[in-house]
Amino acid sequence: MKSAKTLIAIAALTLAGHAAAQEKFKVGYLRVMDDAQAIVAQEAGLYKKHGLDVELVEFKSGTDLIKAIVGGQLDSGVLGFTNAVAWASKGADLKVVSGAQHGYHAIVAREDANIKTVADLKGKTLASQAEGSTADTVLKGVVLKQAGLKPDDVNVMGVSPQVAVQSLIGKRVDAAFLFEPQASIAQLIAPVKQVYEIGEVWPFPCMVVITSGETLKKRKDAVWKSLDAQKDAIDMLQKKPADASKLIAGYFIGEPTLKTLKQGELPREAVITDAIKSQTFSPLITQKEQARMQEIADILQEQGSLKTRDGKPFDVKSILDLSWQKERKL
Repeated sequence: MKSAKTLIAIAALTLAGHAAAQEKFKVGYLRVMDDAQAIVAQEAGLYKKHGLDVELVEFKSGTDLIKAIVGGQLDSGVLGFTNAVAWASKGADLKVVSGAQHGYHAIVAREDANIKTVADLKGKTLASQAEGSTADTVLKGVVLKQAGLKPDDVNVMGVSPQVAVQSLIGKRVDAAFLFEPQASIAQLIAPVKQVYEIGEVWPFPCMVVITSGETLKKRKDAVWKSLDAQKDAIDMLQKKPADASKLIAGYFIGEPTLKTLKQGELPREAVITDAIKSQTFSPLITQKEQARMQEIADILQEQGSLKTRDGKPFDVKSILDLSWQKERKL
């Protein structure tokens, strides 16, 4: 019969072997609801479940995140696909390997700014994302264009979502083009109202998972494990939003409650649950979504912010590697 010391030693060796089996992997993300699956996968232990020891690395913008992927500091990231298009057109070896979230971008306007439609933004100041981002591209190439406005008809400020909300409160801007949960938070704590949401009129795949061609070639199994974990996280977000909220609410609202203008103190989990429910998360990139991605790439070229070496239209399919979703029969 084995002694207690022997059993403890065996248990320790077993745990050490299990820890050694966890492959290190770095995932970049932005602190927006669009990237919730990356955060949930970490907080729910889903990466570990699939054999990965993941380090989540936060970035302030998709531009900074894509630079880290190109530079080899990250293995993958969840961000707007226009970043991959812009860098790939310059020769960077990047691959979009799965979907993540469909574009939810709301325009919320101060109640005292007399803005009821997008057209009313003419001559106003609007807080949005950085120039060249997916949000900025869609704002100027779709939202304003459909309202009969030119980009220079509106004073667009490129700031983070958090700064955009504070700018609304401080009356430094008249309106803001926001992701969740900032769109919901703004409406709860500031005298603003939603006047537009692009997903209702022009749905598009906003956030995707991007990696480098080299990482995919050398570490395909690890990339696929990360996608499996994020798919499990998406299932939780879609089916159990309240459970997911408990895991991630602290990422978006620092205090246990949010002080609102009209509803008193609200538990942060309730606010984030509602924000999750407003989103559509999906690991799948369909043929229809690929066509919409091509439309956005064409808009980038029209705006002059994307230029191919041969002057021909950029082919989005050149950066797509959907072997994971085919293998998983999504």
